[in-house]
Amino acid sequence: MRVGILAASTVATGLIYRRLNHVSSITTNTPLIKELTTFPTAAADANGFRVADPETPLQDITHYNNFYEFSTDKEGVAPAAAGFETKGWRVSVEGLVRKPRVFDIDDLLKISPAEERIYRMRCVEAWSMVIPWAGFSLSKLLNLVEPLGDAKYVSFETLLDPKRMPGQRSDVLKWPYVEGLRIDEAMHPLTMLASGLYGHALPLQDGAPVRLVVPWKYGFKGIKSIVKIKLVATQPRTSWNEYASNEYGFYANVNPHVDHPRWSQATEQRIGESRRRPTLMFNGYGEQVAHLYAGMDLRANF
Repeated sequence: MRVGILAASTVATGLIYRRLNHVSSITTNTPLIKELTTFPTAAADANGFRVADPETPLQDITHYNNFYEFSTDKEGVAPAAAGFETKGWRVSVEGLVRKPRVFDIDDLLKISPAEERIYRMRCVEAWSMVIPWAGFSLSKLLNLVEPLGDAKYVSFETLLDPKRMPGQRSDVLKWPYVEGLRIDEAMHPLTMLASGLYGHALPLQDGAPVRLVVPWKYGFKGIKSIVKIKLVATQPRTSWNEYASNEYGFYANVNPHVDHPRWSQATEQRIGESRRRPTLMFNGYGEQVAHLYAGMDLRANF
């Protein structure tokens, strides 16, 4: 059994609770995002753009990370990513679109002003955080390239560079990391291209310079350090589903009624809290997203 899977099982049983609540002494400094947009309270609450839960401390968000491209040790990701360089980053948006384009990261981030959204994040390993992200809805980028009618899914790909991402020298996963969404999921306003957190640019260990955030799905759907977005006609392969399809479904919606084969998903350990809490269907975003799955068997389509 691989290192990361062992760690997941241990977290789920609560055997490393003290590590879950460890606060690193290392600091993270990234540039401040200028003119960060915030939503009026009523609009933010109604759209699910802000939850009232206490935010997870920055030190935990930036020093308790799943990012196997650098390390399978959560507390080892930050130091392993410390020298990662994102200058000159480009993102290709291609496939079934009228206007394919390769974006320089600066041009990509100018598509829309960065918005602050406070989302719950639920890991498949049964721990959770509340993170004040900065970014904009993925739909704004997709509308710019004009999807064709045959586009039914959106696939995503992380940078492949074992020299810069030492974890890719291992066979813990098939590299590069890939993920995917149905196009209606990708176009949902909650689905976010995130470029920052806590009002600053994304730290390297959290997926710099740009990552996906889909708050009603387990965290592994939030692919980091994206270099390619491709609109396709058929369901794309995804890294964890390819690794173990019986454990990590394509949809990966947070569902307390569907357990992981090796642990319960009925409760979660919120980082910084002393007790486990009940897990919410769709991570608490059912009002916004449940209609996407009307008529689907979410036990079969997990």
